[in-house]
Amino acid sequence: MYWEDTDAGGIVFYANYLKFFERARTEWLRSLGIEQRRLRETTGGMFIVADTALRYLQPARLDDELLVTAALQEAGRATLTLSQQALRQPGGELLAEGTIRIGWVDASTLRPARIPSMILETLNR
Repeated sequence: MYWEDTDAGGIVFYANYLKFFERARTEWLRSLGIEQRRLRETTGGMFIVADTALRYLQPARLDDELLVTAALQEAGRATLTLSQQALRQPGGELLAEGTIRIGWVDASTLRPARIPSMILETLNR
C-alpha cells in the first residue's frame, strides 16, 4: 500500500477498497480480452456499478502487498454479479470481501440494455 491509500495512522482508508475492486474488475475483464473502451466504441454500451456490499475483516496497512480478486458469481441479461476479495500477501489473509453488481447500459442514454452475447459467451467459458 502507498501513502495515498492510508490515513494518518497508516491504515488503508475503507473507501479505497472500492477503488481496488474496480481496478481488479477491469484487469479481470482485460484478461478475458474484454476492453471497456473498445466495447463502448464497438457496441455503444458500457458497464456501470449498480450495487455494492462490502465487509471489512482486517485492516490493510502502509507497505502491505494486496492481491485483489474478481470472480463471476452470476450473469443475467443486463447485469453481472461478481464476488471480490482483498487478500494480504504473502499468506492470503482475507482483509475485505464484497459483492458488486454491474449493469450494462447504453453509453449515450445510460438506460439499461442487454449485455452483448459475445461478452456473455466469453464470461461463460
